[in-house]
Amino acid sequence: MAGAREIRTKIKSVANTRKVTRALEMVSASKIRKAQELMRASRPYARAMRQVIGHIAHATAEYKHPFMVKRESVKRIGYIVVSTDRGLCGGLNANLFRKLLGEIREWQAQGVEIDVVTIGSKASAFFRRLKVNVVGSVAHLGERPQISQLIGVIKVMLDAYTAGRVDRVSLVYNDFVNTMTQKASIDSLLPLPPADQFVSAHNWDYLYEPDAETVMEHVLTRYVESLVYQAALENLASEHAARMVAMKSASDNATKAIDSLTLVYNKARQSAITQEISEIVGGAAAV
Repeated sequence: MAGAREIRTKIKSVANTRKVTRALEMVSASKIRKAQELMRASRPYARAMRQVIGHIAHATAEYKHPFMVKRESVKRIGYIVVSTDRGLCGGLNANLFRKLLGEIREWQAQGVEIDVVTIGSKASAFFRRLKVNVVGSVAHLGERPQISQLIGVIKVMLDAYTAGRVDRVSLVYNDFVNTMTQKASIDSLLPLPPADQFVSAHNWDYLYEPDAETVMEHVLTRYVESLVYQAALENLASEHAARMVAMKSASDNATKAIDSLTLVYNKARQSAITQEISEIVGGAAAV
């Protein structure tokens, strides 16, 4: 029965793994609602900021902020990459990194250099392993990310763009569509998208006090911060949804494995019993 004992050990091991995956599934199921509430609560602010920027983009003001001016030549591109701090969430991070690497290779083939700031431990470890130029990072935002945690890495990229060290900035994150679907997204942050991409029918301008430069510097910085913060919340909801689905799939696979091992165990046990009976009968006949 040595084989049967080994099978029993495997069954017990798989059952213990199933307990862990079920626990993680339930934890993610309980956290996903809170993450969705945070994500939806911040959307009105982000939407309002887009409207304001849309008005500014349509205006014919004499002053043009550097964030609104498209540069003719692109020599270096900066990416703000939002990932998770923990694993066990299926291919969420892998799909995001795969899409980003495809775009990075295209730019590098044109001789464009890449700078990256990372939000989340997985992105930081991934890009440092690839020896990509990581100029800033932040991790462990927790279940309720705060904008104050993100200001540092955002400022690093904004300062680089203002100083001319970076000619374009993009935001990379997982967009939460629904519990079963999370879409890897790469959005352009700087320079601002063309005016026709904003939903606005106005061509009037605001009255700026004390002056347009001071006000637009503040507003455009808040706009970028709101987009990055919203991306962090979208990614958090995507993480819990992906982990819940992945752990449910793992639990189902563990159940199938236990059923298969149990069947093999029963066959091995039946074979051993049959062999013992045959030996007893053979011994009795010999006597």
